[in-house]
Amino acid sequence: MGYVAIKGGGRAIEGAAGAAEALRAAEGEDGRPLTLAAIEHQLRLLTSRVVSEGGLYHPRLAALALKQMQGDTLEAAFALRAYRSTKPRLLETPVQDTGRMRLIRRISSAFKDIPDGQMLGPTFDYALRLMRFDLAGESPETFRGIARRFLSQVPETDLPDTFPKVVDALRAEGLLPPAGQPREPAFDITREPLVFPVPRSAALATMARAETGSLLAIAYSNMRGYGDVHPTIAELRVGSLPVMLPHPVTGEPTEAGEVLMTECEVVAMYEEQGSSSVAGGRKPGATEDEGESGGPPVFTLGYGACFGHNETKAISMAILDRALQKGMRDGPSNPSEDPEFVLLHVDGVDSMGFANHYKMPHYVTFQSDMDRLRTTRTKAGGKAAGRNDEGVQS
Repeated sequence: MGYVAIKGGGRAIEGAAGAAEALRAAEGEDGRPLTLAAIEHQLRLLTSRVVSEGGLYHPRLAALALKQMQGDTLEAAFALRAYRSTKPRLLETPVQDTGRMRLIRRISSAFKDIPDGQMLGPTFDYALRLMRFDLAGESPETFRGIARRFLSQVPETDLPDTFPKVVDALRAEGLLPPAGQPREPAFDITREPLVFPVPRSAALATMARAETGSLLAIAYSNMRGYGDVHPTIAELRVGSLPVMLPHPVTGEPTEAGEVLMTECEVVAMYEEQGSSSVAGGRKPGATEDEGESGGPPVFTLGYGACFGHNETKAISMAILDRALQKGMRDGPSNPSEDPEFVLLHVDGVDSMGFANHYKMPHYVTFQSDMDRLRTTRTKAGGKAAGRNDEGVQS
């Protein structure tokens, strides 16, 4: 597809950018600009989306991107990726143990009681979806007292630093295949193009950086019947994961910082290990961790993880991971199991770029379309006139 380039018009382009900037400050002289701290903390779930889709864990820069792009998450993620591309890559982290997460939320829908208990944490799941009009006139004094009042009411408890994972208990009982070691280095989607078929690590990395709504839409299609995962959430956890790096002198793992992240592990239908046969006639596919030889039936597992606090994305990713494993092994039977369909359509920056490129000039191609249409109409009109003449003569 071709389009012509714009020549000139520099003043118009600058004016368009100035008009957009003016709308950002449309409150007038008495308005106050949003601070980055306010965006990062008061709109924390929005910031979480941007750090996840931007593929760079830097909440303050994500807040800056949101401010610059006036709340457009796709444009903000685009800006964050562009910034990341200007920075050198110093090293790659070893495999991190998410069992070390310092949790703020941890639930399981598979069991009522889990080791060390359920932790509801910060969530709107159990609140009514009613508009709180009192927030419209919230005073600074009231706002500053919210956290203070909450902390004063929280009883002092001795919480463990980490919590055991539910899937470990299932593995100990033999209901899940044993966790295997990675068979190959993780695929780097920032340096290598996706050439199908791709390894599971490429699919997971692509979905971890994907747009939340796109993942949800395709996962929902699977849940509604265009697939056969039917998952149960073994565990959904949100917390800060310590990033362990080798010490430059001793080589010992050393905590260099931490990242807030969301992790979800879903359990799906069971099947024979190393076999395509599934109880009940279903064939959800085997994970990379499953053994090569046959064995007793075990549950299958789907995994999702992303930067920030974004539970919907992690759940959708885990469902699609389970679906894509089946498609990679047995061949896709619906769109949500097709790796090429899913992985090439869930990236928000890619999708936005292609959709928005239609705003660029397409004068030449559209002129060609009009010429073809006029020619076709002329020919069709000539044939119709010929048929009418034949009818008169007869």
